[in-house]
Parts: sequence; structure tokens; C-alpha cells
Amino acid sequence: MDDMIQMDDTKQYIIIKFDSEQYGINIEYIDNIVRLQAITRVPHTQSYFVGIINLRGEIIPVMSMRAKFNLPDKETTNASRILILKMEGNAKIGILVDEVKEVVTLSEESIEKTSVESSDIKAYLSGVGKYNDTLISILNIGAVIADIDNE
Repeated sequence: MDDMIQMDDTKQYIIIKFDSEQYGINIEYIDNIVRLQAITRVPHTQSYFVGIINLRGEIIPVMSMRAKFNLPDKETTNASRILILKMEGNAKIGILVDEVKEVVTLSEESIEKTSVESSDIKAYLSGVGKYNDTLISILNIGAVIADIDNE
């Protein structure tokens, strides 16, 4: 049995886009991807929270990744989506993204770890993946969510 080669050093990532930048989110965190729908504003919340949505009877808070990363605001389009993420304890949170591109499989060798700098986005990256001829910044969703809980 020890001779069998383990092929589980690959992970699947959903590729999302902001302007010309591509980011990968580990598919393990994704519960659902929904089209943009009515978002109800909630007063007195952090600036990056855009409000809440009712998804099949479940109330889910939605945050703007653009605002979280201090990127300039942009109109939503037909390509805009809300990614529903599964958190610890079955909690869910929605993140508003400009576009969902595709699902890619990356091996551990194709991802270079990043050294954390204090720039807004870099603090939330776990590495940079190479896929075909493009670079994909891998988001550390745990760090993004932990940061929300601490604010």
C-alpha cells in the first residue's frame, strides 16, 4: 500500500476577477454562487458590508470584496455574482465579486507562498498560483473572515 502515489496535493479554486486582477478561492469554502439580487442595506455596519440577502429563506450578510480591499467602487454588471461561503459552525457569508471566471485545479508546486506585507490585499493572500500563462492570487478566506469578526 505504501507504494501508491498520493495525488491529493492539488486543490480546486474558483477564479474571480476584479478589474484585470484574478483571485482564487479554495472551492471547499464555496456553498453557492448566485446572480446579483436585491440587497437590503443594514445601518451602522462596516463600510464593506453592503447588506443582507434572503436566499431561500436564509438571511445572509453580503460584503463587497472591492470595499474590503480598498479598490475603487464599480457599477455591478450582468457578470457580478455573490459567492456564498461556508464558514465554521455552518455560518454563511456572501461576497460580492465583479465576475466568476472558472474553476481551476492547481498543484501545491504551482503555488508560491507570499510574504505578508501590510498592503490591504496582500494581508489576505496565501500565495500566488501559476495557471497556464496567468498568475492567480490565492485568497486566504480564513484571514478575510477572521478579520471581519475582529472589527
